[in-house]
Amino acid sequence: MTEASASVDPVADKNERERASLESVKFSLLRWWRQEVIGTVDQPSVIEKRREDCLLSARYLLMLAMSAGIAILGLLLSSPAVVIGAMLLSPLMGPIMGLGFGLAIGDFHWTRQSAKSLVIGSLMSILFCALIVFFSPLQTVTSEIASRTRPNLFDLLIALFSGVAGAYAMIRGRENSIVGVAIATALMPPLAVVGFGLATFNWTVFGGALMLFVTNLVTIAGTAFTMAKFYGFRTALTETQTRLQFGVTLVAFVALAIPLGISLIQIANESRAQRDIRGAVLDSFARTSRLSDLQINWDSEPVSVSATVLTPKYEEDAEATVAHAVERIVGEESQVTLTQIEVGTGAAAAERAQLAAAKEQEEASQRRADELAQRLALVAGVTSDDVLVDRQRRKAMVRAKVLDGASLATYRVLERRIAATDPDWTIELLPPAGPLPAIPFEKDEPNAAGQKALALVAWAAKRIDAPVVLQGDPEQAAHAAELLNNQGVEAQVRNGRGTVQADWAPLGGQ
Repeated sequence: MTEASASVDPVADKNERERASLESVKFSLLRWWRQEVIGTVDQPSVIEKRREDCLLSARYLLMLAMSAGIAILGLLLSSPAVVIGAMLLSPLMGPIMGLGFGLAIGDFHWTRQSAKSLVIGSLMSILFCALIVFFSPLQTVTSEIASRTRPNLFDLLIALFSGVAGAYAMIRGRENSIVGVAIATALMPPLAVVGFGLATFNWTVFGGALMLFVTNLVTIAGTAFTMAKFYGFRTALTETQTRLQFGVTLVAFVALAIPLGISLIQIANESRAQRDIRGAVLDSFARTSRLSDLQINWDSEPVSVSATVLTPKYEEDAEATVAHAVERIVGEESQVTLTQIEVGTGAAAAERAQLAAAKEQEEASQRRADELAQRLALVAGVTSDDVLVDRQRRKAMVRAKVLDGASLATYRVLERRIAATDPDWTIELLPPAGPLPAIPFEKDEPNAAGQKALALVAWAAKRIDAPVVLQGDPEQAAHAAELLNNQGVEAQVRNGRGTVQADWAPLGGQ
């Protein structure tokens, strides 16, 4: 054996061969990626299409308005199918993706245009939804609205996966896949809920929905930025600027992930506590007992728990026992309400169950009527004793006092808002006999303002049960009187000139 061959280390030689092999594989993969993946992407065509999606055009604003209108109506009606239709119409994905692509290639004109379209479109959508909600008789928080007020880490992950799919579809020319991405990210419904919160002054709903929208926006834009870099889109930025971009994107993700993670932990804790509370309620009764209903309000102070238990034997101390267990579970004071319904196999037990259920229903009906009377008294400026409530016919009526600065339209809005909270009741708020509005016409028919004025006159006349007088252009006044008569309102006509003015008829027909 020669001296040269003896000095070669077999282990070092093997490691060197392995490193060379890995370098060769790495080089081959990089060459394949550049040639077979990046090389097949028509970057100028992709950029041109993405630019078109970011323009602040009349079509963009119209589609946003239609999408926003459909979304808020679907949310108010709690209709998932309608909400999905709004997601498909929304063009918000375009400027959000444009924001990410513009940042990736360092095109600040494109980035500024995308941001402008996004801000103006979002504000218009929020205000349009708020306007619809403000004039809508339905202003209750539905399940569809509530589901978009508590974003968590899962929502960020959904936006992340959707952003990857959307950016890939746009880069590879698979625009048909954007339909599924639009449904997954649901950009418009959170904006509609923001508008709902603004119109109803519900800042909890407003803030939660805005957080969800910002989560989707930042995550999708950041993902589009990363995917554009990954596919080798050319940039004029220096290496230092590129690193700064990645750093800002990472910080944005972390800044979102922390509060969303905290929210997810809170939801998980509430779910675990709800399971424990369910067990605590059942442990206070016999094994054959069943839990019919359990409602927990985590936002109330103290936390309130309401449960209905079907039990073969009434337990006197069950409510106190459950309250003690709930306080131990949640770690704070709580308010527990237990409804026990005795059930069994005999006729006597069945009768007791029916009586208990009827009693509970009667008490619930009385509580609801009392709450309605209190709300009506509050808006009418009277005491609850002045409110007439017919629980059998589900009808409530109150005569309002004169409120400073309140017009007839104000009283009508107050009546609608009370009626929206109890849609199965007939609500009548009788206003003072304030001034009636003018009824403008356009040619031979009342214009939009005139129709609104006619509706207000008809409402006020029915509530006050008094006839009205119309004075102005003879033909227009006669036509307005006919329209009011068709609605069951007694209307008299006096000749005059100009715009038709409504007024209360003098007593005794003078």
